[in-house]
Parts: sequence; structure tokens; C-alpha cells
Amino acid sequence: MKTNELKKLIKNFDTNIVYNADLKKKNWFNIGGKAKVFFKANELKDLIEFLKILDNKEKIHIIGAGSNTLITDEIYDGVVIKLGKNFSRLSVLNSNIIISGAAVLDKKLAEFAANNSLGGFEFLACIPGTIGGGIRMNAGCFDREIKDILVSIQAIDKKGNVLTIPAKEINFDYRNNNLSEDLIFLSASFKGEKQDTRKIIETMTELKEKKENNQPSKIKTGGSTFKNPTKKTTKKAWELIEESVPANTKFGDACISEKHSNFFVNKGNATFNDMKRLINFVEESVFKKTGVNIEKEIKILEN
Repeated sequence: MKTNELKKLIKNFDTNIVYNADLKKKNWFNIGGKAKVFFKANELKDLIEFLKILDNKEKIHIIGAGSNTLITDEIYDGVVIKLGKNFSRLSVLNSNIIISGAAVLDKKLAEFAANNSLGGFEFLACIPGTIGGGIRMNAGCFDREIKDILVSIQAIDKKGNVLTIPAKEINFDYRNNNLSEDLIFLSASFKGEKQDTRKIIETMTELKEKKENNQPSKIKTGGSTFKNPTKKTTKKAWELIEESVPANTKFGDACISEKHSNFFVNKGNATFNDMKRLINFVEESVFKKTGVNIEKEIKILEN
């Protein structure tokens, strides 16, 4: 749809819309161009109405914290939606169930659970990103995954229909599930176990220290680039990369982290093409050397 036609269609939402919005600062890589339309949905009713008016006539991408997203340097020919403040709420139900908005940061949910003496959420303190993104990819670390604590999700399809899906009806796999890509996650319910708050905080601290000792932080990176293989080998993605690719491999300012070979870094002014070339090169090199096809964990947003 042409921009002028789109502007007429969604004119009632202008206070929450930015046209030609800069996406570079909205992701951890600090790479990207602009979005034709950027819509911040602060209320569920606004999101429902917006989607119904849009009527699936445009590509839609939901952006959370931007922690595992590589964004094109071109103008993204679609609508980027970010969930606002009313999707960032946390509450406790029946003493051991937490209801979390999809825009809540994973670490915030972990901290909220600890403050309410609920264990089982500690691993989330080590995962960058939001609950919505965590559900989409069944995020996890230290032998725990979102699926282990999930009770149900509330979502909306791109036609504006709201639905609730119990976790038992979802088929989860490693960094994957069978939920439709057309669903936008709104909130989720999680079940924890009553524990001593001090013990929970100690566990969270231990896990965070392990992560900080092994993974880069406070730099322009998108987190784990590739999923760990589940077939053909017991080796982790980082091990396959280390034995297949020279550590000093780089394209422009896109390079491999010295601390963890499955983390790729924007050293300064890496472009989308620089980072994508590095990702493709590593993927091809690992296959040539080991015969293992490593699958991308990172999401690539392009036209």
C-alpha cells in the first residue's frame, strides 16, 4: 500500500504513530534504517482497532527490546508495532500465579517473582528481551525454558481477534513452538513455587555471574546468533563456530565476540549487510567443516 493511502487509513492513530521512524536505536545491534510506519500501542482497545482497520493489508512486525533482531538498513516496507505501558504490567493471582504483560522485560519478571517469594523464574534474569519475544522463541538458559513455567497466553491475531491459549495446547520445542506467526502476544500467566526470597535472589545472582563470565555484555550484540544443534552432534553452536571459523573473521565492523563465538558484535558502524554477510559466512563455514547445519536464533527483519 502506498504511504499516502496508509496515512488516510490510520489517520485516527496519528498521536501514536511515527512515519519514517528510525529503528537503529530500537535494537541491541544498533543497526537499521527506518520503518514506513511505527505504531506504539498503549491500550488493548487501540491495538484491536488499529489491526481491524489495517485488515492485514500491510506486513506487520512486533518489536520488543530488540535484543535478538537484525534490521535492514533500507526503509522497512511495513508496519512496526511496539506494545506500550499497559502491556508492561505485573500482578500475582492466587499466591503462585503471575500474570505478565508481553512487553515486560524477562529480568523484570524474575525480579517481581523473587519479591513475591516465587521460585522457578530465576533463569529469566539472564535472558535479554521481553516476555512476548521469550514466548515466541521458547527462550531459555541453564536448563530452563519459558515452557516450564507457562500456564497460558493471551494473544491477538492480525485481524484484531483476541484469544486465550492454554500452554498444554502448545507444542514447544527447543527455541521454537507451533504458535502461528500471525499472533501478537498480549500477556501470559506463569506458575511458580513458594520459596524463600533470599534463596531465590542467591540463585539469580549465581546465574547472572555465570552468564557475565562467559558472555559479552554492554556492547552492540544481538545475543546468541545460532541455536544449538539438536541432531548430528552433541557440540554447542559456539564449539562448531570455533573449530570452523577464524576468530578474527569480520566484515566491516561486524565481528565475532572474543568472549563467546556465538555472539556477533557491531564494533562501531557495522551495516545490515556487514552483519548478514558475517552470519551467512559462519553458517556456510560450519556446514563445510562439520556437515552440521546450524539454524539462526536471531530474527532478521528485511523486505
